[in-house]
Amino acid sequence: MSTCTTVSRDLEEPVSGTAATATTWLLLEQPGPWGAEALVSSHLDPALGRALDAAARDTGVRVALIRRPGRHADFGAPALRQVYAAHTVPGNVWLRSAATRDPRQLLDLDFAALGRGDHRTFDTALRGGPHTGDPLALVCTNGKRDRCCALLGRPLAAQLAASGVRGAWEVTHLGGHRFSPTLLVLPYGYAYGRADAHAVKEALHGVRDGRIVVEGCRGCSAWERPGQAAELAVRSATGEDAAEALSVVRTTGGAPRWEVTVAHRDGRHWQVVVDQGAALPPRPESCGASVLGSPARMDVVAVRELAGTALVG
Repeated sequence: MSTCTTVSRDLEEPVSGTAATATTWLLLEQPGPWGAEALVSSHLDPALGRALDAAARDTGVRVALIRRPGRHADFGAPALRQVYAAHTVPGNVWLRSAATRDPRQLLDLDFAALGRGDHRTFDTALRGGPHTGDPLALVCTNGKRDRCCALLGRPLAAQLAASGVRGAWEVTHLGGHRFSPTLLVLPYGYAYGRADAHAVKEALHGVRDGRIVVEGCRGCSAWERPGQAAELAVRSATGEDAAEALSVVRTTGGAPRWEVTVAHRDGRHWQVVVDQGAALPPRPESCGASVLGSPARMDVVAVRELAGTALVG
């Protein structure tokens, strides 16, 4: 059976620079079925879903629903829901957790502050605190959004949970259906495509050691797509795998060409030229698409280390 995933894989479409963008992720547990637009088409109050979506707009916060892997029959609203918030910008990475009996409490959060990396309202409104458990492995399983997420994501999430990965959750939407199974690892915010259980465990093992696995990585959600591709290119060129070692400090230009400056915490800098190309030949960008498309791809054409230890301007 041909799917958007099999076509993308057969055409060897690169995954670098395709991650969803968010400086901060806000995750709310919502068991039961999810529709294509899960915030307003699940068993969460749709008015609350619309309010959360509006509150997060233009703040850098991305709201998603999560559920434990397994059967998704609706047994009524859970008495206590898990909530996570994670900020992914290097130098201020954190993962907070809380539990709530009333998800409307999330409307008490200062979304703009969360997007900037300030978790104080999360702690006060929800009595949240630092997450002390394993890293989170969020697998997109929303089959109503794209069937590949159900066909490939759900078995992966179930396999992770069965093998003892305590941080495994299903999540509503990470973008890039054609790269299924897609995965987001928190706290650092790196996304992966075409993942299998072994690769996920390698990524999680790296996170526990403060390292990033580049193979299969789509990018860090803290950066826009050119920055994602540039940062991964510097990692590949230098072998740097420390999780918070690199930051995207400047991006100039615009489609179809950007110059991205990537900085190391030790003072080194690189200039990376990223071109936007079109993935050819045309292919289905999702299984629900009625027409073929040529999705944008981020092609790194040059990586140059800059002389000196600081940039001016």
